[in-house]
Amino acid sequence: MVPCLETGNYEMMNMWKVSAVAAAAVAVAGCTQSESVDLSPYALAAAESSGITPESAKGGELHIYTWSDYIAPELIVGFEKALGVKVVVDTFDSNEAMYAKLKAGGNGYDILMPTSYQIATMAKEKMIVEIDHSRIPNFKDFDKHFANQIIDPSFKYNVPYSVTYAGFIYSKSKIPDGADINSWHILENPAFKGRVTLLDDIRETLGAALMSLGYSINSDDPGQLSEAADQIIKWRANVRKFDAESYKTEVAAGSTWIGHGYSTDSVQVIVGDADEGMEPRDDIGFALPKEGFSIAFDEMVLAADARRPDLAYAFMNYVYDPEVAKINMEYICGPVPTKKGIELLDEDYRALIVLDADTLARGQILRGFDDRPDVMELYNKAWDRVKATEVYK
Repeated sequence: MVPCLETGNYEMMNMWKVSAVAAAAVAVAGCTQSESVDLSPYALAAAESSGITPESAKGGELHIYTWSDYIAPELIVGFEKALGVKVVVDTFDSNEAMYAKLKAGGNGYDILMPTSYQIATMAKEKMIVEIDHSRIPNFKDFDKHFANQIIDPSFKYNVPYSVTYAGFIYSKSKIPDGADINSWHILENPAFKGRVTLLDDIRETLGAALMSLGYSINSDDPGQLSEAADQIIKWRANVRKFDAESYKTEVAAGSTWIGHGYSTDSVQVIVGDADEGMEPRDDIGFALPKEGFSIAFDEMVLAADARRPDLAYAFMNYVYDPEVAKINMEYICGPVPTKKGIELLDEDYRALIVLDADTLARGQILRGFDDRPDVMELYNKAWDRVKATEVYK
């Protein structure tokens, strides 16, 4: 995993392109400081204000099902130390994979972290239960700046965790003169044959194609979805594979030149990881296309069959402690929407992970079709057609 705040300087460029220039001494200092952080006092305070004590928690296990590299290790260690419990984290690489596992009988989880658009379906199918906000007093510090990026700001079933934006992580030296990395249409450029990966995610990738054509990321128009499938098939002449994980390492290694991926993952790669011997990569950038990009809020929900809802609420409350949120944001490279926590961040880093209003205005929120099975059928048919097309040769 790549702790995000281990470099000294960040460069903000057009279309939210990101690069990092690091001094080794600063990187090492950041690592040392991170390793010395003991978050157990914050975990204990969060648990007690949530209604549990170390005595009632001791020996228990909290099971979390989330995205990879999405919780700072210090948070896990602090929670375990404070309460005498074990935190078990399992990961998924797409909402569809997470949902399919749960539908197939995968259980034993307390906290799940789906993206906003998936939550209504999970609630409808009774996979999750309503949130008791009295058990999460720290949530009162939710930063209303993020409310318009969330599908359900009533928070009936959801506690926002972090937001990510989908664009391109790319190798700067491989972008030829005249090629516009700030446009989805760069994916049609023959210079990138066999050097592109697209997210293996039906909504993200069809959504990208829809936006490239000037349509809504949430279109329910059969003709537009057919056009979007045709667009991806054009891109596929350059696409080496669909993937939701390895683009992070493949762009760094040089096998992929443009990876369709998430802002959090991409910035983690760019700023480097001193612990793992990974230098900052100012030869790699990240861009949010001008035609539009997805806004996807991942949220904490409580599983209907949670064995330790008390630990789940304590952990949610802990995540929203400002000091804890600061450490977590420095690790995941994305904002946890707690106002006081964001205010604690270094000013330059805050500007890096919290989008300005002009950039945010280009983004589109992925919304669900839980009450429109006919629309999901259109998406599934379009996606099947894309996947049935042969890869580049």
